[in-house]
Amino acid sequence: MAAITLKDIRKSYAGNEVIHGISIDIPDGEFVVIVGPSGCGKSTLLRMVAGLEEITSGTLEIGGRVVNDLEPRQRDIAMVFQNYALYPHMSVRENMAYGLKISKLPKPEIEARVARAADMLELQPYLDRKPRALSGGQRQRVAMGRALVRDPAALLLDEPLSNLDAKLRVQMRLEIKDMHLRTGQTTLYVTHDQVEAMTLADRLIVMNKGIAEQIATPLEVYERPASEFVAGFIGSPAMNILTVECRDGGALLPGGHPLALAGLPAAGQVRLGLRPEDLHPAQPGADTIPVELRSVEHLGADAFGYGTIAGSEMPLVLRLPGSTRAQRGERIDLRPDPAQIHLFDPADGRRMTARTQK
Repeated sequence: MAAITLKDIRKSYAGNEVIHGISIDIPDGEFVVIVGPSGCGKSTLLRMVAGLEEITSGTLEIGGRVVNDLEPRQRDIAMVFQNYALYPHMSVRENMAYGLKISKLPKPEIEARVARAADMLELQPYLDRKPRALSGGQRQRVAMGRALVRDPAALLLDEPLSNLDAKLRVQMRLEIKDMHLRTGQTTLYVTHDQVEAMTLADRLIVMNKGIAEQIATPLEVYERPASEFVAGFIGSPAMNILTVECRDGGALLPGGHPLALAGLPAAGQVRLGLRPEDLHPAQPGADTIPVELRSVEHLGADAFGYGTIAGSEMPLVLRLPGSTRAQRGERIDLRPDPAQIHLFDPADGRRMTARTQK
């Protein structure tokens, strides 16, 4: 196991920069998730750590060694891909042992490592089966076991759960987290799924167009998103973000509704972020947001209301109790939690600090 350090890592194709100077120190044993939408550069960044993509500039260290010019096999890492990449003619045991045989390890050591990984991943009953006789989740565990038997300094996972159904993804998330707690393996994990990111990570790298918009713990990213992009990407449903006019210590919302909120700039426009769970039904008044409901989704314990601010086409999403009887066409007045407002600069989308916030 080893620490990983990225110092101003950049990647260009034909002079076009696609990874824009990412730096992070990953201590030994930390689980870091690289998350972002398709095309943001998250897999490219992981492949540079693995040695599958050349680093244009910057320094990459694994275990205190600069590895920029080392081949993947020399970096002491193991990688798990989303397509499993198992040999169909080999048994589970043979798939897991293959890399160790190529490395010419003694047979007793190979058997011991395979047995240990199989116990950890609950694969003992399937060691003599071929991949075609396994479920998707079992195949993914075999792919992870094949990586773990090498006892690498770091484990890299590139969207390993994307081919699984929703129920199996939940189960595999738990297994991956449990495996990490047992092994203490330094882990870099790529996903576009924010639920995976939030539940697995010690820290997140939130990517957008090749830029690390924010590097922080899941809770820090949720509570204090560094940019409007992060605010809209992390959280389900996404944060409501409105352009409002600041005046007289409050805000003028779309539709001409005044909202009494402390902590806003004295004047000018600002992007106001309000999470659906921080909007609460209230009696109509000057400090509420009137919303005309267009649909209500009942999900059991919770319900989500989708509507527009009265007198405008500005959409707004709110979270309601699962027992709500609210229906399409109704008007509901909402009061924001004043301690949970988020302000973003209209010019660059970066976070601003409300005067009342710590």
